[in-house]
Amino acid sequence: MTIQFSMLASGSTGNAFYIGTENEKILVDAGLSGKEMTRLFSEIDIDPNTLSRILVTHEHSDHIKGLGIFARKYQLPIYANEKTWQAMDQSIGKIDLDQKFLFRMEETKTFGDIDVESFAVSHDAADPMFFTFHYQGKKVALVTDLGYVSERIKKTVAGADALIFEANHDVEMLRMGRYPWSVKRRILGDTGHVSNEDCALALKDIIDDQTKRIYLAHLSKDNNMKDIARMSVESGLNQYGFKIGQQMTLHDTDPKHPTPLCEL
Repeated sequence: MTIQFSMLASGSTGNAFYIGTENEKILVDAGLSGKEMTRLFSEIDIDPNTLSRILVTHEHSDHIKGLGIFARKYQLPIYANEKTWQAMDQSIGKIDLDQKFLFRMEETKTFGDIDVESFAVSHDAADPMFFTFHYQGKKVALVTDLGYVSERIKKTVAGADALIFEANHDVEMLRMGRYPWSVKRRILGDTGHVSNEDCALALKDIIDDQTKRIYLAHLSKDNNMKDIARMSVESGLNQYGFKIGQQMTLHDTDPKHPTPLCEL
């Protein structure tokens, strides 16, 4: 028995993550249209009708754009914390009461044969949280949309076999880019997004013997590029003594296409 996952879509235009076993299939966020969400699942040969539930990290549109439509179409229960429910209520349309569930911050829930642990992140949303997934000694951590990586987060995600981790922007591209200064300040701030350099800096404290795969996620379409993110993070990790390609592998994610299903 294995656990499989795919970063269905990742970037400033929309985010969705799939993780599942034979018995339990979970979607985290639905930040693309309902039609696009269905297409993403077809690319990894997963039938959305077999999904068990949807977990929500926070209410920003690049994480919930297709949530209401997708949940209604496939009759899926939605799990989010109380403040996120309040913040997204107007954006997702009518959701039946029997599809609404609470998943509190810093809580562990068991869904089928997967244990899911939620943890807080620093981001400019109502009550943003991300997740680690545990299955038969395997661990997958999903960490994006945060201004900085706290020691608590590092401890929570340490020991993961696979890390999906934010490398949102190249600082120089952001500083020189077309965004107004107020937006730049938000992205660079403690409730914004993690840069390529800070991604490597955080990973050096997280990576251990368990770490086999790292996925660079939530890249800005205006202030980053896959090659730049990968080179920057790899260079940083090499400096800290890690051997990419030997100890672990580094993977891209894409705003429109899923990563191949990975089995652990």
